[in-house]
Amino acid sequence: MRQLSVIVERWPIASAFTIARGSKTEAVVVVATIREGAAVGRGECVPYGRYGETVESVLGQIEEARGLIEGGIERETLQGVMPPGAARNAIDCALWDLDAKRLSIPVAEMAGIGRIRPAVTAYTLSLGAPETMAAAAAAAADRPVLKIKLGGRDGRDPDRLAAVRKAAYAATLIVDANEGWSGDDLATNLRACAEQGVALVEQPLPADADEALRGLSRPAPVCADESVHGRDTLERLEGLYDAINIKLDKTGGLTEALRLAEAAQARGFALMVGCMVGTSLSMAPAMMLAPRARFIDLDGPLLLSRDRAPGLRYEGAVAHPPEPELWG
Repeated sequence: MRQLSVIVERWPIASAFTIARGSKTEAVVVVATIREGAAVGRGECVPYGRYGETVESVLGQIEEARGLIEGGIERETLQGVMPPGAARNAIDCALWDLDAKRLSIPVAEMAGIGRIRPAVTAYTLSLGAPETMAAAAAAAADRPVLKIKLGGRDGRDPDRLAAVRKAAYAATLIVDANEGWSGDDLATNLRACAEQGVALVEQPLPADADEALRGLSRPAPVCADESVHGRDTLERLEGLYDAINIKLDKTGGLTEALRLAEAAQARGFALMVGCMVGTSLSMAPAMMLAPRARFIDLDGPLLLSRDRAPGLRYEGAVAHPPEPELWG
């Protein structure tokens, strides 16, 4: 018989993490642990209010499925029992980890991925005044890829971008507006991105207003984040976006994330693998997507005051594959 335990953990963020929708000072995660004999599998998720999730709702979804989980449900069956989202992510990743521990076979091998190599991750700069973001960029200027949170309501995003570029002139820049732009400032902001050599623009418009991107000349590639969840959301995005950001808390785990990656590439989308702000236990399963991704944004632990131990090994901007003691 399997035994399921679920706990809520709070991890302080090194400084306030600010995006277009607000700020937070801690990462609140839900960790599911499944035991079967001597084998133990773990999965971590981050409930996200943007998608109507709370810690309580995620715990409730897991409790509703407890009997099936402890009764030995397989990952494939799980996809039809729990809806996509953070709760299923925690259980799906715990089941991958459990199977890896039971069979002594790495997840990468079970999934047919092959060897996972170290990968360069973006490092995120919070939304702030141009001078504040410039100072943060200067402090991180040795990192090869910087992800800049924009979406300010004051019309100063071009100033923020120019200030960051001046402070970190050699870095590859990714802009993430978190749905913070509108039809009124879209052209101006995209033009500023092109002028500063931005490599990718994430979710410039609200997910329910992104049809405005259709047929629009895009001087910088545009990536869907809040507009994409699972494979069923891909068809509508053709002609709107050049890339998609895959996050396991959106897809509901690694199982659907791997299928989404394959389906998206078949439709011509470039891939980004991203994360919510969580610990290395959230990042470890997402590393399985790194070989497919053009852009990798798995810096969650770097934004925390401390990470769990053992955690992923970061050498500067390079994230190393997880050791079995952590996951997989």
